Amino acid sequence: MDRLTAMETFVCVVESGSFSAAARLLKVGQPAVSKTIALLEERLSVRLLLRSTRGLMPTEAGQAFYGRAKRAIEEAEEAELAARGAGTNLKGRLRVCAPVTFARLHIVPAIGQFLEAHPDLNVDMVLDDRNVDLLEEGIDIALRMGRLEDSSMTARKIGEVPRLVVGTPAYFKRAGIPASPADLSSHQAIVYNQRGGGGTWTFRRESSEVAVVVSGRVATTAAEGIRAAVLADLGLAVVSEWMFSPELKTGEVCSVLNDWRLPPIELWAVFPGGRLVSAKTRALLNFLADILDFRMDPVDTGDHP
Repeated sequence: MDRLTAMETFVCVVESGSFSAAARLLKVGQPAVSKTIALLEERLSVRLLLRSTRGLMPTEAGQAFYGRAKRAIEEAEEAELAARGAGTNLKGRLRVCAPVTFARLHIVPAIGQFLEAHPDLNVDMVLDDRNVDLLEEGIDIALRMGRLEDSSMTARKIGEVPRLVVGTPAYFKRAGIPASPADLSSHQAIVYNQRGGGGTWTFRRESSEVAVVVSGRVATTAAEGIRAAVLADLGLAVVSEWMFSPELKTGEVCSVLNDWRLPPIELWAVFPGGRLVSAKTRALLNFLADILDFRMDPVDTGDHP
């Protein structure tokens, strides 16, 4: 049994969730996939996969083997590319995780350009506002907003994007335009109930710092909810500039209190711990740097933490 082929088959089964799906992706028969996994488990003398109501799930040993097997496959691909001297000949599958709204506005509309440049590469987009487990979900690269707390991850800071107080002209016509942070206490605030959000907004101007407790009738745990509520004229919100970059350009949404500053939001590219960054992952990072056309201050601080 070819060791690398067995690893590739196992990784494909884990990521696709079934023998039949893996067989379709690998363009082989399902019995061949089942036999390869059985021989692999026999050679390792350990159970790698279990059946559950969710399909095939890796055991604890299988999860550990999956991470190292995927790393070995990527390093083998890197070695082949280096030998050929053809870094643009990327192939295989790249699993990318990103926040839902950020991806919908800034990545998905442009991903076709990346695929056109790399015709042998497929991209799986996992859109989730939660911080998913990269190894468990088989993620090659995740984009995350805000300050990172897990120092075990390998990460690169891409930049920082400003935060603004925004609302629609219709809302400000009805409720008035706040002249200072203190005026926000009389406004309907749309509160983001996730890490990095909340009902206390801290503003800075020169040496002054003001913390304002806001309230409103609408709160949400998703960025899509913030967008929908603001565009429905339900109130104002503190948001990252990227969240409303199209509407800020057209005037459908406008920002206020622009002489005050809020702490910016950091954008990070995060990778599974201990894994070398593959050529296809680096290619995607370079592509993202080119397509992010909203105002972002570029930062290159090396690996996290």
